[in-house]
Amino acid sequence: MISEIIKKNVREIQDFPKPGINFIDITPLLANASLVKKTLDAFINQIGDDIDVICAVESRGFYWGLLIAQELNIPFVPVRKKGKLPGDTIAHSYDLEYGSSTIEIQRGTLQAGQRVHIHDDLLATGGTVHAVAHLLQSQKVHIQGFSFLISLNFLSGAEKIKPFSKNIISLAEYN
Repeated sequence: MISEIIKKNVREIQDFPKPGINFIDITPLLANASLVKKTLDAFINQIGDDIDVICAVESRGFYWGLLIAQELNIPFVPVRKKGKLPGDTIAHSYDLEYGSSTIEIQRGTLQAGQRVHIHDDLLATGGTVHAVAHLLQSQKVHIQGFSFLISLNFLSGAEKIKPFSKNIISLAEYN
């Protein structure tokens, strides 16, 4: 049921942000507070409470990541692109299809042994969340799972992140 609700309340924008890419715009869903609450409840029911920290990926992962952390009364740690966080940071660079990128967290936001759940809005190829998992594992935390509003299963992103945790939650899947 939640899958159908999500699919009916997002829209596909062709050739955005560049030709050949079909962007899934979640803005219509965000504009409906009761639907945001329904999706939040679905995340909470599936994630459970066996976690200490939510780490969410810039920037659309922040929408539900912070709400999930607040609902579970646990810390929220933002994962951002290089240069976006103040203070001392820990970074991880990774390769993209064309070029490379670097993600960061603030030093001291995670403690060894913490049970961390990684959240993002969309799972496509898995490259970014794979890099996030590498960064977080360097801090000696336990990755308890991943959650996504939407998964594009035809891009096989889940296969890339399964070595970190087989607990992968997607509220809406496109095959």
